[in-house]
Amino acid sequence: MESFLISTGVVAVAEIGDKTQLLALVLAARYRAPLPIILGILIATIANHALAASLGVLVADVLGPDILRRALGLSFLAMAVWVMIPDKVDDDETKTPRRYGPFLATLVVFFLAEMGDKTQIATIALAARFDALIAVTAGTTMGMMLANVPVVLIGKAAATKIPMKAAHAIAAVIFAVMGILALTDVGALFGPE
Repeated sequence: MESFLISTGVVAVAEIGDKTQLLALVLAARYRAPLPIILGILIATIANHALAASLGVLVADVLGPDILRRALGLSFLAMAVWVMIPDKVDDDETKTPRRYGPFLATLVVFFLAEMGDKTQIATIALAARFDALIAVTAGTTMGMMLANVPVVLIGKAAATKIPMKAAHAIAAVIFAVMGILALTDVGALFGPE
């Protein structure tokens, strides 16, 4: 349960102001069909984060405990810095022909936009840390949905009401704390079991 809750919280906060959240806003404004967009986001996220979590679990199995602890610590510290850099939606990511409809357009564009994104990298690191494929995939997917569904439903009003700098700062602090705990091996909380 710990891996699910931490994964949900970290990704929900990290996703605020992320390019995929901005993409959700663009798709909602373009298609004005919330349910197909939400389903597209859900399925794209499950697929993308299941692949990322699988990679994280594989990395945890291949690396020894000391190397894994250091790698996770450094990756969480890097995430703390990266999350402070605001994202923009690239024009190429939103150029999906209308003929595909809101569900398929969202599914494809969201899956591709999430490749190499902060939340995908966080999913890899969290899965490596917890060695819990299903719990981390479910948690990071829940975090994505918590951050993106309100944007799709409420649109621009929701996106402008969220204090982006504060959300990014909170996510950065969470990642930094996780990184420091992993590097200093404080208890077994963030080290391999």
